[in-house]
Amino acid sequence: MTIHSDTEAAARTEEKSAIAGHNLTPNQIVEVLDKYIIGQKDAKKSVAIALRNRLRRQHVGDELRDEIMPNNIIMIGPTGVGKTEIARRLAKLAKAPFVKVEASKFTEVGYVGRDVESMIRDLVDQSVAMVRSEKSEEVKEKAAVLVEERLLDILLPPVSSSRGRRDEEGEEGADSTAMVPADENDLSEEINRRSREKMLERLRSGRMEDRQIEMDIASENPGGMMQIFGPLGQMEEIGNIMQDLMSGLPRKRKKRRVTISEARRILEQEEVQKLIDMDAVVKEAISKVEQSGIVFIDEIDKIAAPSTGSGSGKGPDVSREGVQRDLLPIVEGSNVATKYGSVKTDHVLFIASGAFHVAKPSDLIPELQGRFPIRVELKSLTEEDFYKILTQPQNALIKQYKALLGTEGVDLDFTDGAILEIARIAARVNESVENIGARRLHTIMTNLLEELMFNIPESVTDDQVMIDETMVREKLSAVASDRDLSQYIL
Repeated sequence: MTIHSDTEAAARTEEKSAIAGHNLTPNQIVEVLDKYIIGQKDAKKSVAIALRNRLRRQHVGDELRDEIMPNNIIMIGPTGVGKTEIARRLAKLAKAPFVKVEASKFTEVGYVGRDVESMIRDLVDQSVAMVRSEKSEEVKEKAAVLVEERLLDILLPPVSSSRGRRDEEGEEGADSTAMVPADENDLSEEINRRSREKMLERLRSGRMEDRQIEMDIASENPGGMMQIFGPLGQMEEIGNIMQDLMSGLPRKRKKRRVTISEARRILEQEEVQKLIDMDAVVKEAISKVEQSGIVFIDEIDKIAAPSTGSGSGKGPDVSREGVQRDLLPIVEGSNVATKYGSVKTDHVLFIASGAFHVAKPSDLIPELQGRFPIRVELKSLTEEDFYKILTQPQNALIKQYKALLGTEGVDLDFTDGAILEIARIAARVNESVENIGARRLHTIMTNLLEELMFNIPESVTDDQVMIDETMVREKLSAVASDRDLSQYIL
């Protein structure tokens, strides 16, 4: 009875909701993130709400939609606990333009480094590539038909009608072709048509893929690569503009002998390019950036210092507070000029992250703090978390190593005790040396399997290799127990 009532309630909710049922709810978003990231429930919950709110905003009435601002998030936690992975998987879920940047690469105008606006330009480039890829898939079938026609024209050129030729050539042409009977022309056209039909069948069957043909191919880089070097971030944009101008020039074409399979690929690219309306692509790409773009700013703690924000010190630091002040207008909403046109950043979602070992979030300038209202602390990974990381995610490290050695015909396996021992050593080394989170597992697994992977396939000829707890202790315990050795090796 309860199940029936829950089903009815869900159906009623879906009827009331303006959001389509195929869009993920916050709970479903967290479930998907759980497949790749262990723990960190608070962070997952915050980003799931932020993602759903963007969807909700798009269904709000026109009078309020522009007033609803995104809740930007700061994720605070040590390295290797899943901050970047959460943001990356979130963008993939949302099918939204996503770019990851490091705050330490930006500086004020006039100082060496990238201009902060370049993050939005990168986001637009990413969005254009994404939309172009989507449109390419839509026109792929139509392009395939056109490619077949072009291949047929190369293999078996069509016979032009004598009547059409007479119309084009005038009276002189008419006199020269009058000698040829109309029936004979019709017969040759019919033979040509049947031959093309047979050739088309052979093309579609795949029997001619290795046959070589001669065709005109456009050169890849008509103007060559152009690089402009300079101390300012604007030089990068000038270089992009010049490259676009050069790519607009007509491409030189040259004859080449290629296989039909390669010719099919080259012709498909050309036909897809002709079928896609780039103006519509750019328009949709800019809309995607403005409405659902996500910028992940990593290492934001590196541009915060006790001398800024609420702390006391010597005053503003050009390489830290200057970057914050340049970031501020982008995060709070402004117009950024790109090669595709002006882009508004008012509704772009910004997710920042940092370890904040030395500085604190309160050391950021107050204006920037106010633009990141949601703060989430990610916890350090425990021994239990390491065990789950090794076994549960779809891309778990143990599954990766099994797949690698599977290519050599070796079935690699781990006992439960071995996995528990690896997790225990990882947690202990992180506590005693330096906490680098889940990345410690990569170091430990490399040291554990180094000799085995080096000796396959010459010395190790077994089809099955079992890693047990004893082997893990023999390989790693001596290193892990010696602090000096573990500092350099693990």
